[in-house]
Amino acid sequence: MKKRRSTRLKGYDYSQSGYYFVTICTKSREEWFGKIENGEMVLNTYGEVARNCWSDLPKHYLNCSLDSFVIVPNHVHGIIVIRSEKTVGNGLKPFPTHDLSEIIRGFKTFSSRRINAEMTGNKKFHWQKSFYDHVIRNDRSLDNLREYIVNNPLKWELDIENRKGCCAHKNCVDYYGEIIGKNVGNAWLRSLQG
Repeated sequence: MKKRRSTRLKGYDYSQSGYYFVTICTKSREEWFGKIENGEMVLNTYGEVARNCWSDLPKHYLNCSLDSFVIVPNHVHGIIVIRSEKTVGNGLKPFPTHDLSEIIRGFKTFSSRRINAEMTGNKKFHWQKSFYDHVIRNDRSLDNLREYIVNNPLKWELDIENRKGCCAHKNCVDYYGEIIGKNVGNAWLRSLQG
């Protein structure tokens, strides 16, 4: 079996406190969640399920809170805030601290189960393996990413994840580099260049 290359920053502790931008795509970038009409996302039943599962993440992962978030037809963008302070829950032991991959795994699992429960027939919903992440290191990057998330439905035709769009970028390095800055130090972008 072919071993997949990790897209995470080597040696970085993804359970430490911080802001993390993520993009999670559907398998084969199929459009499952609704459609863009006049620059606004109109969620279908599956899109509503994905939105509700995202909103529920802090109930399952007590060290996580949510910032900006958007669903478009075939992917989601969001900012997850992780707090790694040891929080004592019941006076006996600290709540566990979950890392970013565990939180995303939970989101994918919860949403896939619920979407597939809504379906009839043999077709099944699946997420793409892995996800894109960026460790947000400063306020400028955080502001740029929040603006990108809010405006994502308006720019759907130019989105690199839109299979029917007219994105001028030939690769993710250029596309995401313009959003978060060319020298962001992200392992995933560097791995695409090399």
